[in-house]
Amino acid sequence: MSGDEAFREVADGVYVGRADRDAALDRGWLLGHFKDPADPRHCAELEIKWGVHPVGDRRAEWATGEIRTALLVLISGRFRMEFPGRDVVLAEQGEYVLWGKGVDHSWYAEEESVVLTVRWPSVPGYRVDPPPAD
Repeated sequence: MSGDEAFREVADGVYVGRADRDAALDRGWLLGHFKDPADPRHCAELEIKWGVHPVGDRRAEWATGEIRTALLVLISGRFRMEFPGRDVVLAEQGEYVLWGKGVDHSWYAEEESVVLTVRWPSVPGYRVDPPPAD
C-alpha cells in the first residue's frame, strides 16, 4: 500500500492506518472505549494514543485519582512526565516510564515530541478538554 492510498478497514477485520493521520482525528487516540463499537479500534481493555506535542505543550490539568496503569514511550523529542515529588525526563528514543493506579501525573513537552501511550483498562471519565482558544 503506497503512502498516498487511503487507509481503510479491510473486509477480514484487519484495519490498516497511519498513527499520525488517525490520531489527528481523535485528539491522538487510536484505540479505546470511546471509538464506535463497530470500529475495530473500539476496545474496553486498553487505550493507545499517538501523542504529537509542540515544544511547551503541557497537560491542561493534573490527572488525579487514577484507576488505570499507563506506559508512555518516547518516539522522538524530549518529554517530561511529572509525578508528585519526582519528574522523569525522557530524552532518548525508546525510553519509557510506567506508572500504576493511584499515581497522580502531568506532562510537559520540553522539545517537540512524539510519544506512544498505552493505558489499561479503558474507562470513561478522564477526558480533559484543552483550554478554549483566545
